[in-house]
Amino acid sequence: MIKNTFSHSANSLNTFAPRLLTWFNENGRHDLPWQQHQTDTPNPYIVWLSEVMLQQTQVTTVLPYFARFMASFPTVQDLAVAEWDTVAEHWAGLGYYARARNLHKGAKQLVEVIDESGDFPQTLAGWEAIAGVGPSTAGAIMSMGLHRYGVICDGNVKRVLTRWAAIDGDITKSATTKELWALAERLTPKEQSGLFAQAMMDMGATLCTRSKPACLLCPLQDDCFAHAQGRETDYPVKAKKQPKPSKFSDALLIKNIEGEMLWLQRPDNGIWGGLWSLPLQFIKKIDDKATAKPTHTITEKLLEVASNEKVYETEFTTAEQIINEWLNKKKLITETVSKTLLNDAPIKHSLTHFHWYLTPQSVTLDNEQVQEITQALQAAEININWLNADDAQATLGLPRAMVKILE
Repeated sequence: MIKNTFSHSANSLNTFAPRLLTWFNENGRHDLPWQQHQTDTPNPYIVWLSEVMLQQTQVTTVLPYFARFMASFPTVQDLAVAEWDTVAEHWAGLGYYARARNLHKGAKQLVEVIDESGDFPQTLAGWEAIAGVGPSTAGAIMSMGLHRYGVICDGNVKRVLTRWAAIDGDITKSATTKELWALAERLTPKEQSGLFAQAMMDMGATLCTRSKPACLLCPLQDDCFAHAQGRETDYPVKAKKQPKPSKFSDALLIKNIEGEMLWLQRPDNGIWGGLWSLPLQFIKKIDDKATAKPTHTITEKLLEVASNEKVYETEFTTAEQIINEWLNKKKLITETVSKTLLNDAPIKHSLTHFHWYLTPQSVTLDNEQVQEITQALQAAEININWLNADDAQATLGLPRAMVKILE
């Protein structure tokens, strides 16, 4: 990587915002339902809700979810008093479920602030005290939701700035983050910082995109160092990710004689916290690998997935341990040892830290068995439901992986 030794002139720094705002006025998006720049009385609730939804998620994906939330929870008070199951059902499929938990918790915190002070938080620190709100989200709410001064430095902004200034530092490192924030603060105008924030988001989302930036349409192209060097896609610099490991589970479709399936509400912590899931059974895998010997014999390496990986120890919930032990005791389902690594796992679901291969396994219980397993789970104070596929999708908050299984 060529080390950047360039710096922008005072004129370039001072004209950055005017050029960007002129472009945004003529070419930016002005019809997104959470935008507040065309109103004299901005609503910070709407901006906060949209900012949380937009974290790591594209606008087109968020739009229908935002509409559903606003229809069901038009005010922060409505969201705060809603049952978690209702909130989870509205969020299901949007991913990164910790955001939904923080959103619900944050709504309760905001209502407390409003009850005490009569209004939403009015400072950056006040917003950063709300669950799930970091510096950039707080800056977005201050600038767009309150029409105060605020600075944002999210993924889109970092991409624009690293290219414009040819910043070669790894954006996952704190030193580079500090440099980017300093540049963002230098470029953000004291007046119209909300417009500037929206313009920067639009620039990153529509022109300065990851793979095919539309540099010829960019208002910043004349003094963009990456463009001058023809190195646009070299930025932002980010450490190469390690390949994700693969995990394997059976998804147990435990049915009663009416065809209703057993659903478990997952613990608040961990994957899919607070959502509803089929019971999972972590399985052993055999990895078939050819040896280097001339005979080309196959050696079988047993992967003890269920016992030797910490992620499984934390994700194998109490409910699933009860079910697994009960099923084995009744000899209704046996421990799975698969001869192939992937072929028998038709459903692949990628999470932040690993790929999850899920194999549906079905078992039908008689009425006595249903009563027995239900009582065992209820004795452990575990929330369960017996619902068919249609009713489960209609009434429960299901992660996308469960919907894939039902489909």
